[in-house]
Parts: sequence; structure tokens; C-alpha cells
Amino acid sequence: MIAIVAALEREVRELINGWRVNQREWGGQEFRFFEKGEIVVVCGGIGFEMARRAAEAATALYAPEVIYSAGFAGALEPALKIGDVLRPARVVNAGDGSSVALAGGQDVLVTFTSIASPEQKKNLRDAYAAQAVDMEAAAVARAAEARGIKFGVIKVISDEFDFVFPSMELFVSARGKFSDWKFALFAAWRPWLWPRVAQLMRNSAHASRVLCEALGRIAAEKIGAEQFGAEQ
Repeated sequence: MIAIVAALEREVRELINGWRVNQREWGGQEFRFFEKGEIVVVCGGIGFEMARRAAEAATALYAPEVIYSAGFAGALEPALKIGDVLRPARVVNAGDGSSVALAGGQDVLVTFTSIASPEQKKNLRDAYAAQAVDMEAAAVARAAEARGIKFGVIKVISDEFDFVFPSMELFVSARGKFSDWKFALFAAWRPWLWPRVAQLMRNSAHASRVLCEALGRIAAEKIGAEQFGAEQ
């Protein structure tokens, strides 16, 4: 069994399209699990705590052999572009400085507590010699370690080093859900942001396609292309 933890369904929509949906409760919280064969995907929400809970639920309810943190990441180096796939050799938790090493990867991914601005990206790069930043991978790593489960990471760059936009945390709920309607309302009254909004949507769509293709390849390698489905 392979478990995949993402933040938002939009990140993995092409992958989970048509999968069986199983609503299950764990630790007093409801989770939507997407199941296909020996693979389960859960989208826990944005942020460290949301990812930790989702990973703990997946490990407790499905007992996977390996759990992946998958999703979008921000570039900490100008050389990384939209759609670049990151398989890190090390994941660092910026909250406490702890880290986990991963076999067969390269580069460093740092998990930060908020959506990083360009200035914060520079500081994170300098402090941790990291190439990319996310908000969830270190949390999934912690849950995997607690259960003695293998841990993997696959991230795709969705915003480049110099991309500037108003804080997206304004639109993230306490449960880590992104409010599309609040964001749309915010942008609608600020026409000077429309070109950036359009760019953001294009970037996200491209990153999602690349991520789903990469996850499909991993799943096929782990459990067999025939079982997973040739269309993936």
C-alpha cells in the first residue's frame, strides 16, 4: 500500500479523477481518501499541522508501506522554473531545525510555517542551503518516523523565486482549506493584479499536470503499471 499526502485536491485532481472516495474519521476529524488499488491519496489542507494530521490518519487507517508528501513548492533559486520536479535528498523543518535524509534524491527542501515571500525565500535559501520551500513535507516525515514507515517526497515548482503576490494566507482557513471565492472577490476589485492572477492560474495548472504525471509513474513502478492502470 502506498499513501500520498497532498495539501489540496486541485494539486492532484488529474491523478484522482474517477477514483473511489472514502470518507473516514480519525482523531475526531473527517478525511476524504481517494483510493485506487493499493494507492490512497488524502488532501489534508495547507500547513504543517494539517499535513501531520492527514499523514497520521493515513498511516493509522491504511498501514501503508511508504508514505509520500506530494504537492507544490516554491523555488529558492532562480534556476528552478515552473514545472521542475524536486526529489530532495534532505527535508529540513525550519520550525525546529530537524531534518530527515532521503535516499536517491538531490537538493534540499525546507518546510516553512507560512507562504514565503521573495525576501523570506532568500533568507531560507541562505540559512538552510535549500533549493525549494513547502509547508508540509517535514510534517509527513514526522508522522512516518513515528510509525516506522518509509517516507518519500515529490514536489513540483509552482512559483518561481521572484514571483510576487499579496499574502495568500488571507484566503486559507483555520483547517488549511483555500477559499476560492474569497480569493476571486479580492482579485476582482484589484484589476492591477489580474495579469498576476492569470499567471498564477497557468503556473498552478502546469505544476499540477507535471505532479500528477510524476505520481502516476511512481505508482506504476511501485505496484505495477497493469494494476495501476495504463492510462496513468
